[in-house]
Amino acid sequence: MHQIVDQQKAWFEEGHTRSYAFRKEQLERMKKMLNTFEKPIIDALRFDLNKSEYEAYASEIAFLKSEISHHLKELKTWMKPHKVKAPLTHIGSKNYIYKEPYGTVLVIAPWNYPIQLALAPVIGAIAAGNTVIIKPSELTPTVSWVIKKMIEQYFSPEYIAVVEGDKEVTQELLDSPLDYIFFTGSVPVGKIIMEKASRRLIPVTLELGGKSPTIVHKDANIDLAAKRIVWGKFTNSGQTCIAPDYLFVHHEVKAELIQAMKKYIHEFHGEQPLKSSDYVKIVNGQHFDRISQYLEEGTVLTGGRVDEERQKIEPTILDQVKWADQVMQDEIFGPVLPVLTFDTLDEVIEQVNARPKPLALYYFGEDEKDQEKIIGSIGFGGGCINDTLYHILNPHLPFGGVGESGIGNYHGQSSFDTFTHDKSITKQSTKFDQNFRYPGSELGLKIIKRLLG
Repeated sequence: MHQIVDQQKAWFEEGHTRSYAFRKEQLERMKKMLNTFEKPIIDALRFDLNKSEYEAYASEIAFLKSEISHHLKELKTWMKPHKVKAPLTHIGSKNYIYKEPYGTVLVIAPWNYPIQLALAPVIGAIAAGNTVIIKPSELTPTVSWVIKKMIEQYFSPEYIAVVEGDKEVTQELLDSPLDYIFFTGSVPVGKIIMEKASRRLIPVTLELGGKSPTIVHKDANIDLAAKRIVWGKFTNSGQTCIAPDYLFVHHEVKAELIQAMKKYIHEFHGEQPLKSSDYVKIVNGQHFDRISQYLEEGTVLTGGRVDEERQKIEPTILDQVKWADQVMQDEIFGPVLPVLTFDTLDEVIEQVNARPKPLALYYFGEDEKDQEKIIGSIGFGGGCINDTLYHILNPHLPFGGVGESGIGNYHGQSSFDTFTHDKSITKQSTKFDQNFRYPGSELGLKIIKRLLG
């Protein structure tokens, strides 16, 4: 691992990544790579997660192509030094913020969107002029193999390298003299990453998770809310970091909402989802067993059946759950949606705020005052009003968590900024000198008090 890091750091120091022309070429090459390997990527996602061609392309490949296109359009502007104003003490000087790459970046990817979440940070890292080491998830080994093959075909290892392996490999990488670490995964592992990075004072971005609430008030468009909640929750069988984790619904519209959700579960996934060739499976036996145990809590309103052999769990809605239940303690990360009821928004705000800040929050309701109340009263990474997941698709919106749900942002310019150090430069005039700043100046103290006091 150290040899790969040293090789990349030496190559970076030679200045290969600095120019706009080089970075533009690499982004174009990455898009070409995705086009060339489109079928192997889709086949690998089918093999590891049983993703349909539609879901694989829409949620993984299309997202990356859109992100690359946005970077190509804006990169030249982002790279330019940014001139800033100067105070009176700096009369005659010119002041700039230069955009400088960190150096060698480690991207540790998860298994739930193993192509998108491995390469989306890489797009920002290479646009910012860094070299990159990618550590794919070992839980999706076929996808990991494809990532390694396509990167090796299109990029040299001193620029972008892929390192496969389990947690021991990750530990060894974390002990290397990296310049930046970008991690997507669970909160417990994120804490380990941050602890390791702190020993070398390596900056980090942590994209984690948490229990993201969905709130449906009595003035919501119930049918549309049901449709968008079902889509957001059960996409990728709930194995999405920003999926609705639990549902808070006003007691007056609960029955109507549940009925509409049942309708859309059947419409999207069929009467027998376990037999659907396109229904995504749970990634492995350990996660299958963990999620299956949640079905023993509360009351199943729809779904609840499992296929242990194919590691599939039906889209399930659970009623009569309590905060003390395990399903309300853990991030579910699967196709199980527990339901709570409320009478007032204050009640919802109090209960959500009593727990760690979630990565996402979704609110359904028409009253703008209530919308703003939710946005202003609860801390969370990002989210939607009257929708789910959709904020992640806007490259102009930074994506990231807060508190236990993460540190830092990316997507669009935020990706470029994440992997860029802002270097502040003052270009001072030599045509005159301001003597008040030097010791012995009789008027110095008065001038300083006037200018800075």
